[in-house]
Amino acid sequence: MSEASPFIDADARRLALEAIATLVNIKRMAAERLLVPAGVPADLIKRFLNERDPATNGKRSKREAGAVVLDALGELELEGQVVRRIIEIAADWQDFHLAQDEYRARSVVQKAREMVGSLQEMAAREHQEVQRRRREAELAREAAVLGQKRERNEMIRRESALLLAMFDQAVLTGDPQQRGYFLENLLVRLFDVHGVPAHKAFRRNGGGEQIDGAFEFEGWHYIAECRWREQLSDIRQLDGLAGQLHRSGKQTMGLFLSVNGWSNHVVDLLKQNPAKNILLMDAIDLRAVLSNHVGLTSLLKAKLTALNLYAEPYRPASSVLG
Repeated sequence: MSEASPFIDADARRLALEAIATLVNIKRMAAERLLVPAGVPADLIKRFLNERDPATNGKRSKREAGAVVLDALGELELEGQVVRRIIEIAADWQDFHLAQDEYRARSVVQKAREMVGSLQEMAAREHQEVQRRRREAELAREAAVLGQKRERNEMIRRESALLLAMFDQAVLTGDPQQRGYFLENLLVRLFDVHGVPAHKAFRRNGGGEQIDGAFEFEGWHYIAECRWREQLSDIRQLDGLAGQLHRSGKQTMGLFLSVNGWSNHVVDLLKQNPAKNILLMDAIDLRAVLSNHVGLTSLLKAKLTALNLYAEPYRPASSVLG
Protein backbone atom coordinates (compact mmCIF):
# COMPACT_ATOMS: atom_id res chain seq x y z
CA MET A 1 0.00 0.00 0.00
CA SER A 2 1.38 3.41 -0.92
CA GLU A 3 1.66 6.35 1.45
CA ALA A 4 -1.29 8.70 1.74
CA SER A 5 -1.57 11.58 -0.67
CA PRO A 6 -0.20 14.89 0.70
CA PHE A 7 -3.78 16.16 0.34
CA ILE A 8 -5.30 13.52 2.64
CA ASP A 9 -4.67 12.52 6.23
CA ALA A 10 -3.32 8.97 6.61
CA ASP A 11 -5.95 8.18 9.25
CA ALA A 12 -8.71 9.31 6.90
CA ARG A 13 -7.38 7.08 4.13
CA ARG A 14 -7.22 4.08 6.47
CA LEU A 15 -10.77 4.77 7.66
CA ALA A 16 -12.05 4.98 4.08
CA LEU A 17 -10.44 1.61 3.29
CA GLU A 18 -11.94 0.16 6.48
CA ALA A 19 -15.37 1.37 5.37
CA ILE A 20 -14.93 -0.23 1.93
CA ALA A 21 -13.84 -3.49 3.54
CA THR A 22 -16.40 -3.62 6.36
CA LEU A 23 -19.73 -1.88 5.68
CA VAL A 24 -20.83 -4.12 2.80
CA ASN A 25 -19.96 -7.78 2.50
CA ILE A 26 -20.57 -8.19 -1.24
CA LYS A 27 -17.91 -6.52 -3.39
CA ARG A 28 -20.24 -5.35 -6.17
CA MET A 29 -22.67 -3.86 -3.69
CA ALA A 30 -19.77 -2.13 -1.92
CA ALA A 31 -18.92 -0.48 -5.24
CA GLU A 32 -22.55 0.56 -5.79
CA ARG A 33 -23.16 1.87 -2.27
CA LEU A 34 -19.77 3.47 -1.54
CA LEU A 35 -17.50 4.01 -4.54
CA VAL A 36 -20.02 5.17 -7.11
CA PRO A 37 -21.67 7.77 -4.80
CA ALA A 38 -18.19 8.93 -3.78
CA GLY A 39 -17.42 9.85 -7.40
CA VAL A 40 -15.00 7.08 -8.38
CA PRO A 41 -14.73 6.95 -12.22
CA ALA A 42 -16.22 3.97 -14.06
CA ASP A 43 -12.85 2.59 -15.20
CA LEU A 44 -11.63 2.42 -11.61
CA ILE A 45 -14.88 0.76 -10.54
CA LYS A 46 -14.12 -1.97 -13.09
CA ARG A 47 -10.62 -2.33 -11.69
CA PHE A 48 -12.05 -2.60 -8.16
CA LEU A 49 -14.39 -5.40 -9.23
CA ASN A 50 -12.30 -7.35 -11.72
CA GLU A 51 -8.58 -6.67 -11.45
CA ARG A 52 -6.54 -9.54 -10.06
CA ASP A 53 -3.38 -9.49 -7.98
CA PRO A 54 -0.52 -9.92 -10.51
CA ALA A 55 1.58 -11.76 -7.93
CA THR A 56 -0.99 -14.49 -7.17
CA ASN A 57 -3.51 -14.05 -10.01
CA GLY A 58 -6.16 -14.25 -7.31
CA LYS A 59 -9.05 -11.89 -6.74
CA ARG A 60 -8.21 -8.94 -4.54
CA SER A 61 -10.09 -8.38 -1.29
CA LYS A 62 -12.23 -5.27 -0.97
CA ARG A 63 -9.51 -3.62 1.11
CA GLU A 64 -6.76 -4.44 -1.40
CA ALA A 65 -8.85 -3.39 -4.38
CA GLY A 66 -9.84 -0.20 -2.56
CA ALA A 67 -6.19 0.66 -1.99
CA VAL A 68 -5.50 0.22 -5.71
CA VAL A 69 -8.38 2.60 -6.50
CA LEU A 70 -7.17 5.23 -4.02
CA ASP A 71 -3.64 5.02 -5.37
CA ALA A 72 -4.94 5.61 -8.89
CA LEU A 73 -7.06 8.52 -7.65
CA GLY A 74 -3.98 9.96 -5.97
CA GLU A 75 -2.24 10.18 -9.34
CA LEU A 76 -5.27 12.14 -10.60
CA GLU A 77 -5.28 14.33 -7.47
CA LEU A 78 -8.79 13.09 -6.69
CA GLU A 79 -8.00 10.88 -3.72
CA GLY A 80 -8.77 13.49 -1.08
CA GLN A 81 -12.27 14.31 -2.21
CA VAL A 82 -13.19 10.64 -2.71
CA VAL A 83 -11.87 9.68 0.74
CA ARG A 84 -13.83 12.50 2.35
CA ARG A 85 -16.98 11.50 0.51
CA ILE A 86 -16.63 7.85 1.57
CA ILE A 87 -16.26 8.96 5.20
CA GLU A 88 -19.33 11.20 4.90
CA ILE A 89 -21.32 8.26 3.49
CA ALA A 90 -20.06 6.04 6.30
CA ALA A 91 -21.03 8.62 8.93
CA ASP A 92 -24.67 8.45 7.77
CA TRP A 93 -24.64 4.65 7.34
CA GLN A 94 -27.69 2.73 8.61
CA ASP A 95 -27.69 -0.50 6.59
CA PHE A 96 -25.72 -2.64 9.01
CA HIS A 97 -27.46 -5.78 7.78
CA LEU A 98 -25.26 -5.60 4.65
CA ALA A 99 -22.09 -6.13 6.69
CA GLN A 100 -20.57 -9.49 7.48
CA ASP A 101 -19.65 -8.25 10.98
CA GLU A 102 -22.21 -5.74 12.25
CA TYR A 103 -20.11 -4.87 15.33
CA ARG A 104 -17.11 -3.89 13.20
CA ALA A 105 -19.38 -1.99 10.84
CA ARG A 106 -20.86 0.04 13.72
CA SER A 107 -17.35 0.77 14.99
CA VAL A 108 -16.34 2.11 11.54
CA VAL A 109 -19.46 4.29 11.38
CA GLN A 110 -18.73 5.74 14.83
CA LYS A 111 -15.16 6.60 13.78
CA ALA A 112 -16.50 8.19 10.60
CA ARG A 113 -18.92 10.36 12.60
CA GLU A 114 -16.07 11.51 14.83
CA MET A 115 -13.88 12.34 11.83
CA VAL A 116 -16.45 14.25 9.79
CA GLY A 117 -15.78 17.36 11.86
CA SER A 118 -12.18 17.52 10.60
CA LEU A 119 -13.07 17.04 6.94
CA GLN A 120 -13.61 20.74 6.35
CA GLU A 121 -10.11 21.51 7.61
CA MET A 122 -8.75 18.72 5.43
CA ALA A 123 -10.55 20.17 2.39
CA ALA A 124 -9.15 23.62 3.17
CA ARG A 125 -5.60 22.24 3.30
CA GLU A 126 -6.12 20.51 -0.03
CA HIS A 127 -7.50 23.68 -1.59
CA GLN A 128 -4.56 25.71 -0.32
CA GLU A 129 -2.11 23.17 -1.66
CA VAL A 130 -3.78 23.11 -5.06
CA GLN A 131 -3.73 26.90 -5.19
CA ARG A 132 -0.06 26.93 -4.20
CA ARG A 133 0.81 24.50 -6.96
CA ARG A 134 -1.16 26.49 -9.47
CA ARG A 135 0.61 29.70 -8.44
CA GLU A 136 3.99 28.01 -8.72
CA ALA A 137 3.10 26.60 -12.13
CA GLU A 138 1.86 29.99 -13.31
CA LEU A 139 4.99 31.72 -12.05
CA ALA A 140 7.10 29.10 -13.79
CA ARG A 141 5.20 29.65 -17.04
CA GLU A 142 5.53 33.43 -16.73
CA ALA A 143 9.25 33.09 -16.05
CA ALA A 144 9.65 30.84 -19.08
CA VAL A 145 7.72 33.26 -21.30
CA LEU A 146 9.73 36.20 -19.97
CA GLY A 147 12.96 34.32 -20.58
CA GLN A 148 11.94 33.50 -24.14
CA LYS A 149 10.92 37.12 -24.72
CA ARG A 150 14.26 38.37 -23.42
CA GLU A 151 16.14 35.92 -25.61
CA ARG A 152 14.10 36.95 -28.64
CA ASN A 153 14.57 40.66 -27.93
CA GLU A 154 18.31 40.12 -27.56
CA MET A 155 18.39 38.18 -30.84
CA ILE A 156 16.47 40.97 -32.59
CA ARG A 157 18.79 43.60 -31.13
CA ARG A 158 21.90 41.68 -32.17
CA GLU A 159 20.71 40.83 -35.68
CA SER A 160 19.31 44.32 -36.25
CA ALA A 161 22.63 45.89 -35.28
CA LEU A 162 24.37 43.67 -37.82
CA LEU A 163 21.88 44.55 -40.55
CA LEU A 164 22.16 48.25 -39.72
CA ALA A 165 25.97 48.09 -40.06
CA MET A 166 25.55 46.35 -43.41
CA PHE A 167 23.05 49.00 -44.52
CA ASP A 168 25.39 51.84 -43.55
CA GLN A 169 28.21 50.15 -45.43
CA ALA A 170 25.99 49.77 -48.50
CA VAL A 171 25.32 53.51 -48.43
CA LEU A 172 28.94 53.99 -49.41
CA THR A 173 28.58 51.64 -52.38
CA GLY A 174 28.15 53.50 -55.65
CA ASP A 175 26.68 50.68 -57.76
CA PRO A 176 22.86 51.16 -57.84
CA GLN A 177 22.26 47.63 -59.09
CA GLN A 178 24.30 46.06 -56.27
CA ARG A 179 22.56 48.25 -53.74
CA GLY A 180 19.21 47.14 -55.15
CA TYR A 181 20.07 43.46 -54.71
CA PHE A 182 21.37 44.17 -51.23
CA LEU A 183 18.14 45.96 -50.28
CA GLU A 184 16.03 43.01 -51.44
CA ASN A 185 18.06 40.60 -49.29
CA LEU A 186 18.13 43.00 -46.36
CA LEU A 187 14.35 43.31 -46.34
CA VAL A 188 13.85 39.53 -46.31
CA ARG A 189 16.37 39.09 -43.48
CA LEU A 190 14.73 41.89 -41.50
CA PHE A 191 11.31 40.27 -41.76
CA ASP A 192 12.78 36.91 -40.80
CA VAL A 193 14.40 38.42 -37.67
CA HIS A 194 11.03 39.81 -36.57
CA GLY A 195 9.24 36.51 -37.15
CA VAL A 196 7.31 37.60 -40.25
CA PRO A 197 7.34 34.86 -42.93
CA ALA A 198 9.11 36.25 -45.99
CA HIS A 199 10.18 35.04 -49.45
CA LYS A 200 13.27 36.01 -51.40
CA ALA A 201 13.13 37.50 -54.87
CA PHE A 202 11.56 35.19 -57.44
CA ARG A 203 10.13 35.17 -60.94
CA ARG A 204 6.62 34.13 -61.96
CA ASN A 205 4.38 33.94 -65.02
CA GLY A 206 6.86 31.85 -66.95
CA GLY A 207 9.79 33.98 -65.86
CA GLY A 208 8.31 37.11 -67.38
CA GLU A 209 7.73 38.90 -64.07
CA GLN A 210 10.33 39.70 -61.40
CA ILE A 211 9.17 39.96 -57.76
CA ASP A 212 11.68 41.66 -55.45
CA GLY A 213 10.32 39.95 -52.35
CA ALA A 214 7.15 38.92 -50.54
CA PHE A 215 5.92 38.35 -47.02
CA GLU A 216 2.83 37.33 -45.04
CA PHE A 217 1.33 39.51 -42.35
CA GLU A 218 -1.94 39.06 -40.42
CA GLY A 219 -3.44 36.74 -43.01
CA TRP A 220 -2.49 38.81 -46.07
CA HIS A 221 0.21 38.34 -48.68
CA TYR A 222 2.39 41.32 -49.57
CA ILE A 223 4.52 41.87 -52.65
CA ALA A 224 7.52 44.09 -51.95
CA GLU A 225 9.14 46.42 -54.45
CA CYS A 226 12.61 47.77 -53.51
CA ARG A 227 14.25 50.89 -54.94
CA TRP A 228 17.61 52.43 -54.06
CA ARG A 229 18.48 55.02 -56.67
CA GLU A 230 19.67 58.56 -56.56
CA GLN A 231 16.54 59.78 -58.35
CA LEU A 232 13.32 59.84 -56.37
CA SER A 233 10.79 57.16 -57.23
CA ASP A 234 7.87 58.32 -59.33
CA ILE A 235 4.36 57.03 -59.92
CA ARG A 236 5.41 54.94 -62.93
CA GLN A 237 7.41 52.65 -60.66
CA LEU A 238 4.48 52.31 -58.29
CA ASP A 239 2.24 51.58 -61.26
CA GLY A 240 4.49 48.60 -61.93
CA LEU A 241 3.82 47.31 -58.40
CA ALA A 242 0.10 48.00 -58.83
CA GLY A 243 0.16 45.83 -61.96
CA GLN A 244 1.82 42.98 -60.04
CA LEU A 245 -0.89 43.24 -57.38
CA HIS A 246 -3.59 43.24 -60.05
CA ARG A 247 -2.17 39.97 -61.38
CA SER A 248 -2.08 38.44 -57.90
CA GLY A 249 -4.79 37.01 -55.66
CA LYS A 250 -7.42 39.22 -54.09
CA GLN A 251 -5.85 38.97 -50.64
CA THR A 252 -2.60 40.62 -51.72
CA MET A 253 -1.20 44.05 -50.89
CA GLY A 254 2.03 45.84 -51.77
CA LEU A 255 4.94 47.41 -49.91
CA PHE A 256 7.00 49.93 -51.86
CA LEU A 257 10.38 50.52 -50.20
CA SER A 258 12.29 53.43 -51.66
CA VAL A 259 15.41 54.38 -49.72
CA ASN A 260 15.51 57.90 -51.14
CA GLY A 261 11.76 58.45 -50.98
CA TRP A 262 9.47 59.47 -53.81
CA SER A 263 8.44 62.53 -55.74
CA ASN A 264 5.86 64.93 -54.32
CA HIS A 265 2.92 63.80 -56.45
CA VAL A 266 3.22 60.06 -55.58
CA VAL A 267 1.21 60.17 -52.33
CA ASP A 268 -1.61 62.23 -53.86
CA LEU A 269 -1.84 59.92 -56.85
CA LEU A 270 -1.91 56.84 -54.63
CA LYS A 271 -4.82 58.35 -52.72
CA GLN A 272 -6.75 58.34 -56.00
CA ASN A 273 -6.15 54.61 -56.37
CA PRO A 274 -9.48 52.96 -55.43
CA ALA A 275 -7.72 49.74 -54.43
CA LYS A 276 -5.80 51.39 -51.55
CA ASN A 277 -3.44 48.43 -51.44
CA ILE A 278 0.10 49.90 -51.41
CA LEU A 279 2.08 50.93 -48.33
CA LEU A 280 5.07 53.26 -48.61
CA MET A 281 8.31 52.82 -46.68
CA ASP A 282 11.53 54.86 -46.86
CA ALA A 283 15.04 54.82 -45.38
CA ILE A 284 13.92 56.66 -42.24
CA ASP A 285 11.39 53.90 -41.54
CA LEU A 286 13.98 51.24 -42.29
CA ARG A 287 16.60 52.77 -39.99
CA ALA A 288 14.02 53.18 -37.20
CA VAL A 289 13.35 49.45 -37.30
CA LEU A 290 17.02 48.49 -37.65
CA SER A 291 17.87 50.77 -34.71
CA ASN A 292 15.12 49.14 -32.60
CA HIS A 293 13.35 52.45 -32.14
CA VAL A 294 10.14 50.88 -33.40
CA GLY A 295 9.10 47.28 -33.94
CA LEU A 296 8.57 46.09 -37.49
CA THR A 297 5.11 44.70 -36.81
CA SER A 298 4.10 47.86 -34.91
CA LEU A 299 5.16 49.97 -37.88
CA LEU A 300 3.28 47.79 -40.36
CA LYS A 301 0.13 47.90 -38.24
CA ALA A 302 0.36 51.69 -38.00
CA LYS A 303 0.79 51.99 -41.76
CA LEU A 304 -2.19 49.69 -42.34
CA THR A 305 -4.36 51.75 -39.99
CA ALA A 306 -3.37 54.95 -41.77
CA LEU A 307 -4.16 53.41 -45.17
CA ASN A 308 -7.41 51.68 -44.28
CA LEU A 309 -8.95 54.37 -42.05
CA TYR A 310 -7.45 57.59 -43.35
CA ALA A 311 -6.50 56.68 -46.94
CA GLU A 312 -2.89 57.65 -46.19
CA PRO A 313 -0.41 55.39 -48.03
CA TYR A 314 2.53 56.71 -45.99
CA ARG A 315 2.74 56.93 -42.24
CA PRO A 316 6.29 57.63 -41.02
CA ALA A 317 7.94 55.79 -38.18
CA SER A 318 8.23 59.08 -36.29
CA SER A 319 4.43 59.18 -35.85
CA VAL A 320 4.54 55.69 -34.30
CA LEU A 321 7.29 56.75 -31.91
CA GLY A 322 5.32 59.86 -30.98
